[in-house]
Amino acid sequence: MTEVVLRLAVRDLVPADLESCGWSGSDLHLADVAGQLVRAGRGEVDYLAVCTPAGLPVAKVGVDYRAVAGAGTIWQLAVHPALQSCGIGTLLIGAAERRIGGRGLRRAELAVEEDNPRARALYERLGYVAHDRRPDGWDERAPDGSVRRYETMCTLMRKELPPGPDGSG
Repeated sequence: MTEVVLRLAVRDLVPADLESCGWSGSDLHLADVAGQLVRAGRGEVDYLAVCTPAGLPVAKVGVDYRAVAGAGTIWQLAVHPALQSCGIGTLLIGAAERRIGGRGLRRAELAVEEDNPRARALYERLGYVAHDRRPDGWDERAPDGSVRRYETMCTLMRKELPPGPDGSG
């Protein structure tokens, strides 16, 4: 067996990346991400990507600073299906938490679909604790090209973040 080691870098997602992110969702999802990048330009959110040495995104995540007062809300986490269970999600969550702490916030929050036990297990392993539930939904592209509403139930999770090295955040 031959092993290949990739050097991955975390950086801000930029509009030019979107054409390479089809693995993360439909055209409707990517249009929403494009809108989130506009919000990132205003400082309301961070949107991060894990990229290969060629600069291609293989994972992405958003952090919304307006969704919950006093916290950064992690959302829209996706890792390329061929690279799941390789530690990339853990890398990306760590980068998101550092961004949250860098804004002086001490709490990260997220919602995980209740029918996604693998994701919930990852978040629990990283120290997130369930504290509530709520329904959620979004429009998605159906196989026939129509738009349909996807409805789901999510578990809300949070994690208290340690203070930064200078005692802030």
